[in-house]
Amino acid sequence: MPLPLNRALEAVLDGADPERLRRATTRLIDVYRSGAPPTEQVLSDRVSATAYAAYRMPATHAAVARVLRYALEVAPDLAPHSLVDVGGGTGAAAWAAADAFPGLASVEVVDGSADALAVGADVARHGPRALAGARWTRRDLGGGRALPRADLVTVAYVLGELGPDLRDRVVDAAADAASEAGAVVAVLEPGTPRGFAAALAARDRLLAAGWHVLAPCPHEAACPLAAAGDWCHLAVRLDRTALHRRLKGAALGHEDEKVAYVVARRTPADTPAGRVLRHPVTRKGLVQLELCRDDGTASREVVSRRQGPRYRAARHAGWGDQWPPEGTDPAD
Repeated sequence: MPLPLNRALEAVLDGADPERLRRATTRLIDVYRSGAPPTEQVLSDRVSATAYAAYRMPATHAAVARVLRYALEVAPDLAPHSLVDVGGGTGAAAWAAADAFPGLASVEVVDGSADALAVGADVARHGPRALAGARWTRRDLGGGRALPRADLVTVAYVLGELGPDLRDRVVDAAADAASEAGAVVAVLEPGTPRGFAAALAARDRLLAAGWHVLAPCPHEAACPLAAAGDWCHLAVRLDRTALHRRLKGAALGHEDEKVAYVVARRTPADTPAGRVLRHPVTRKGLVQLELCRDDGTASREVVSRRQGPRYRAARHAGWGDQWPPEGTDPAD
């Protein structure tokens, strides 16, 4: 987690009752792990919203930051000036966007929980100018009202909490809000089969509307993993603060946030030849990569020491990275 967000959370959490936060965190974890869409507002009071900020903002921030980094690798010209964070809660995605795009000037976080928005606004006061001046708008996502126009629209960990019809309406509203030629929509869901299904449905809907995928897919064909009964996701490692460990009752100093996602733009970009689908397996003298390829297939590639630069690149490749890296000759 970046130091500014860490300090902002510490400033807002200073003086909060740690036992109340721990109990609220345990309840939230149980709700989200159930996998079922909530039947009522989850962040229904200040304590639950504060607990959510403490235990979920670091992971959400890490996931969105990584996803935006991958999008920038494919489309380095991305430079949004405005952001709408749909269902943004306490604003973790907005923090990640502000970090990724220094030119971001206008931020609006839209959510149905007044308590989450209030906590998010308190945290954002300790952030960069775009966040400190952000608008925090309470709105029922099912109300049918149009979203504000923006260059970048994020929908992070929202669709899984909605019914299928409402998911489609939210994706459509996000696409309508990102109306400019270079505008971008980023959808993120938990890296579970259910989360992947929601992200994949959003990808299909955006493609059908004429959008173009920036990441993770190096193609716009049907997902080969879904066809094989598998699911595409990414693991992002983040460090836990001492408070984070206490709230979650965790011993490890890190955790892996698994995320399924799609980033799409109205205009196409030069996508990579492939992307790494899992942690590479390194053995003596070789690296085994599971790849999604630009021809719409998924397959394994084994890179041996005899391949020189390609082997050295494979040893440094990570889950989610482009393959091969720029400057690596495919014939090596």
